[in-house]
Amino acid sequence: MKVYNIKIVFIVLFLSAFGLTFSAGAQTVKPQAEVSKTTLETYKLNSKLMAREMPYRVILPDGYGNPQTKNVTAKPLSYSVIYLLHGLTGHFNNWADKTKLTDYAKNYNYIIVMPEGGNGWYTDSSSVANDKYESYIVQELIPEIDKKYRTISDRQHRAVAGLSMGGYGSIKFGLKYPEMFSLVGSFSGALGAASFSEKNAGGIGKAIDLIFGATDSEKRQSNDVFKIVKEMTAEKIKNLPFIYLDCGTEDFLIQSNRDFAALLLEKKIPHEFRQLPGIHDWKFWNSQVNEFLEVSEKFIK
Repeated sequence: MKVYNIKIVFIVLFLSAFGLTFSAGAQTVKPQAEVSKTTLETYKLNSKLMAREMPYRVILPDGYGNPQTKNVTAKPLSYSVIYLLHGLTGHFNNWADKTKLTDYAKNYNYIIVMPEGGNGWYTDSSSVANDKYESYIVQELIPEIDKKYRTISDRQHRAVAGLSMGGYGSIKFGLKYPEMFSLVGSFSGALGAASFSEKNAGGIGKAIDLIFGATDSEKRQSNDVFKIVKEMTAEKIKNLPFIYLDCGTEDFLIQSNRDFAALLLEKKIPHEFRQLPGIHDWKFWNSQVNEFLEVSEKFIK
């Protein structure tokens, strides 16, 4: 039968009660380090423009739900917002389900919003009255997020980025609504979308024809990011958000991305273009969304 030193047992219990450790020989128990956590939420917005409920996901930063401060009179913290757009045939849940975004987000104090864009190319359709994906995001979703959450609702604290179709959408939003965003990002962006038609792009082009209309239509031209940049005045260029582009060197969209980057260079529009080994897949987008979050710290506060 073992005999214990009563004084030592008492000291161990006393220290443990206050979260302290007691060293018995070489082994020491240390408090577990705090781990940042994020919250993933899913909601639906009853859209008047879309005439239906539109789902979206939100990642909230660590501590958002418990905004306590030592100074009880201080206001709860407010946050910058990043909107992430999915690609063609994708949905609002792709970013959270197919990448490590929720893990990456733990390192940043951003609210991250992932809208549903259907296959609508983030454009108001010329053939379906209630497919107004551009107006829905700009006029309904962003105001909804600013109302629902503690956001800092100005351009300096808002960014938008996306992959493939979403890359096109984010670049277009930045060019058409520069007063709303300080940073836009495109990963493997389908930047030549407005040039696609049934004649040169088969089924995808046929679907785009229904959205943009005829190849010479005003709607198609007003949604052509190449045309918008080519015709942009020096005064308008001064107000543009910073543009971040990347594309895999083995991606079938690499040339259109190179052409767009060359145009930005010609027009002296501030941007960064990364050409990296990779194809049009989630492995590439998983790595690049993490890179974009890091870049975002330079442009949104």
